[in-house]
Amino acid sequence: MAELDNKTIAIIATDGFEDSELTSPLEAVKNAGATVRVLAPKAGTITGKNGTEISVDAATADSTGESFDGIILPGGTDNADLIRLDKAAVEIVRNHMSKDLPLGAICHGAWILADAEALKGRALTSFPSLQTDLRNAGATWVDEEVHCDQGLVSSRTPDDLPAFNAKLVEEFAEGQH
Repeated sequence: MAELDNKTIAIIATDGFEDSELTSPLEAVKNAGATVRVLAPKAGTITGKNGTEISVDAATADSTGESFDGIILPGGTDNADLIRLDKAAVEIVRNHMSKDLPLGAICHGAWILADAEALKGRALTSFPSLQTDLRNAGATWVDEEVHCDQGLVSSRTPDDLPAFNAKLVEEFAEGQH
């Protein structure tokens, strides 16, 4: 039995995602046995900044009442800026974090956590340009390859993906914190 059998992981993204920051964690959790659902503001496909096309399983507006065992928030400046404007995506993240369920954010993916009001008293890392926004939302920002705070897994850039993916699988396997 794989570590994440019987676990459903959501990836919340939109056009302009950092390709490897979506595809690499997606493959890591799939290889660990998880079912992955890609959520986006619109049905169809989303396209990464380097042209990777990903099929969308459901629109965020149709997924606000669902519960996931984990959520992955990939980076990409355009993706992160647009997804935080999607009220349904923010609601999904807020509800998920309020249940102390694990979530992974890499690079600019952490931006939505400020809008979801999920950072007060938490510590995380991100792409360095977000540190002021994250601090202003109540977080302690750290400069580390991967940081975990009670199931909140964060990393800075695609260079950190091996450590990020390993920690994601571990935290998603552990479940609620």
